[in-house]
Amino acid sequence: MSSNEMNMDRIPAEKFEFVQLNDKIHDKRLETKPVGFLQDAMIRFSQNRGSVVCAIILLILILYAIFGPIISNYSIDEKDGYYQYVLPKISDKFDLGFWNGCSKKEFTQAQYDMLDATPGAVRKFLGTETRMIAAKEQTVYKVLVDSYARRGYIEVLLDKSQIAKALKYEQETGIQLFYPAIDRDQIVCQPYKADPNAWFKTNQKGIAERDADGNLIPLYLEGEDDYINASYDDKIDRDHNLIYFRKMQGDNQYQARILYSDWYYYKNGKTACFWFGADEFGYDIFTRLGAGARLSFLLSMTAAIVDLIIGIIVGSCEGYYGGWFDLFMERFKEIISEVPSVVFITLFQLYFAKKHGSLLVFWVTLVVFGWMGVSGTVRAQFYRFKGMEYVMAARTLGAKDSRLIFRHILPNASGFIITSSVLLIPSVIFSESTYSFLGIVNLNSRYLTSVGAMLSNGQTTLTTYPHCLFFPAIFISILLICFNIFGNGLRDAFNPVLRGSN
Repeated sequence: MSSNEMNMDRIPAEKFEFVQLNDKIHDKRLETKPVGFLQDAMIRFSQNRGSVVCAIILLILILYAIFGPIISNYSIDEKDGYYQYVLPKISDKFDLGFWNGCSKKEFTQAQYDMLDATPGAVRKFLGTETRMIAAKEQTVYKVLVDSYARRGYIEVLLDKSQIAKALKYEQETGIQLFYPAIDRDQIVCQPYKADPNAWFKTNQKGIAERDADGNLIPLYLEGEDDYINASYDDKIDRDHNLIYFRKMQGDNQYQARILYSDWYYYKNGKTACFWFGADEFGYDIFTRLGAGARLSFLLSMTAAIVDLIIGIIVGSCEGYYGGWFDLFMERFKEIISEVPSVVFITLFQLYFAKKHGSLLVFWVTLVVFGWMGVSGTVRAQFYRFKGMEYVMAARTLGAKDSRLIFRHILPNASGFIITSSVLLIPSVIFSESTYSFLGIVNLNSRYLTSVGAMLSNGQTTLTTYPHCLFFPAIFISILLICFNIFGNGLRDAFNPVLRGSN
């Protein structure tokens, strides 16, 4: 007998009392609510700061794709050939010192004189420098050029009704639209195409002809109709020898000289301002990129959903039943995967695109190759979980195959399946961009475009107008990076092994 037991025998009985004699003992009520699988996954996902940030960025990109073309001042099919390659500009009302449509350029003396004659083209003079150009010492002018105002003066063809409407606008607003085309004594405000004889009669050699007094002979000024009619005499200053309109020979149209920035405002009711600049056709890059992103998202999401459905069905049947079906499908997938996707897509585009359209044919080819990766992932997870004790216990209790698949095995494989489905979206977008960039798939038209098509068009102007390639490239780069980090965060959050961990 131990010493403790001997000491307990010496303790008087009155020293002992019952802790609980007549009270019933109950389990304590849980103060916290039970946490389900989905809620637990979201809690763990929210603790992954990188994935949360990427999810927010992806949401912003999706909202831009949906609402960007809607809030834009331009439509996807609206283009202006005179504003080709203009630089990005946030607003025409204030200048932040950057993103203002201006760039630093260098010009020779003749180029600078012509540029300086264009209103608003020279935003800031930065100095001069003497250099050897073509074995000759010349002065180089460094200036900050407004890419919008640089368009300067252009010549347009108008009929009488258009001229009358424009002249009425001049009178109501005080904004000058038409500028003199001819000064019989000297040329004022040379035409934009820089041809000093454009408005004068020339011989077969292209040399301007002169009359007996040595004056240049204007074209088509013999009759009164050449001045349009008497109602336009206010625009034909005969005393100062200024001609504003010239009748085209054999046509009921008149040629006029305008400052394009004012004319653009007159025709559209707004000043040209492209947030991401304009491309080689004069399309607004901001609007086209948003519409292209929308198409890429729709293409990738629909293809990913179909791939996911096919992949889950085939992969679960392979992994659960195995046998000849598993063997046949694995050999079939090996044969399909060995065919180069570039060859497959090229052949489909050559033979079916004209009849069914490039977009539909490309979507079908994406589905043909996309489901195999999902089925392989699902198959591996089913082989992993179908031998677990809880599956064997459910089978012993009489659970059917459908219950075992959808109730016990598939939820445990949901983490890997969700990750695969999320990563399918950037892979489809990347595939579309790659094939469009290589010219295999052409999704670019007046009413349709994609991010890959914009990358393909912008590569030719990388050194001269990099903004045409920069914005589509930065969009798809951010998109792919965020999708990968976001997918990894979902994989960790939905992994049942990590449930309950912090």
